[in-house]
Amino acid sequence: MISTIQLSHGSGRGLDELLQGIILPELGADPAAPLEDAAVFSLPKGRVAFTADSFVVQPLEFPGGNIGKLSVCGTVNDLAMRGAVPLALSVSLILEEGLDIELLRRVLRSLADEAKGVGVLISCGDTKVVDRGKADGIFITTSGIGIVPEGRDISVANAMPDDRVLVSGPIGLHGIAILAARKGLNFASQAVSDCACLHTLVEALLAAAPHTRCLRDATRGGCAAVLNEIAQASAATISISQDAVPVPPEVASAAGFLGLDPLDIANEGRFIAIVPEKEADAALSALRSHELGRGAEIIGSVEKKGRFPVLMKTIIGGTRVVDVPAGELLPRIC
Repeated sequence: MISTIQLSHGSGRGLDELLQGIILPELGADPAAPLEDAAVFSLPKGRVAFTADSFVVQPLEFPGGNIGKLSVCGTVNDLAMRGAVPLALSVSLILEEGLDIELLRRVLRSLADEAKGVGVLISCGDTKVVDRGKADGIFITTSGIGIVPEGRDISVANAMPDDRVLVSGPIGLHGIAILAARKGLNFASQAVSDCACLHTLVEALLAAAPHTRCLRDATRGGCAAVLNEIAQASAATISISQDAVPVPPEVASAAGFLGLDPLDIANEGRFIAIVPEKEADAALSALRSHELGRGAEIIGSVEKKGRFPVLMKTIIGGTRVVDVPAGELLPRIC
């Protein structure tokens, strides 16, 4: 039994053995089914949402997940942020020569379990093998299709003055968990990634606040980047309060030690929502009643466009600009 990926797995008989012996069984596919060049399926009534994503995280396994789980959550969440119900995914793998096959099995199993739990079909995919040193273990590329029910109009351009700004839970856990795992930071080892599929949380929110304006998952660049994107797209200013932003103790202590701003740290299971003022309390209650939104908070409001897109009232009574992070603080977090 070969224990690592070989270049011979990239084509011919080797590729067939890899697909039939490992990839298809671990993904729950029927190895006896014909491998067509494209998936064919019917779409339910509604508008179609379509997204694409790539995953290059290091390390491949981290507290709270791995690159397989992350690839499903990231794609499903991109669909959910437009109010779409996820339907099908494609999964393409780039595998590096020398990759441990048991690690590959764990990643694929996690990916398949997450997709099954969400009820999303892994409809098609592709596998390539590259030379040692060319892919850092595993790269995963996905596409996702979802259906947007009639009547939903969710966009980063929809925020209006007097709307309320909510965050769906405590921030910064994914970025700190990745950093701690990558660098061996014992003082931050209690951080566990918030990586999760958020579509059911979004459905709970929309049931309580059907006129929700904007949704955006706070991944790369964290909440700071997302708030700026919404403010700029909506031609508005967003004002938040520092003391309202939920920051877990493990994130606060690690960020303070490392000189990081929790607003800049990536998340994989948190989103920013903009809702009308009259629906804000119902929205908050709905989020908090869901397992994935128990730490949700109203953190600010939308105002008419001012000089700066995003402002924060600090805990000492001042006001500071919340800017887009100048660069990726923690590269390879997804």
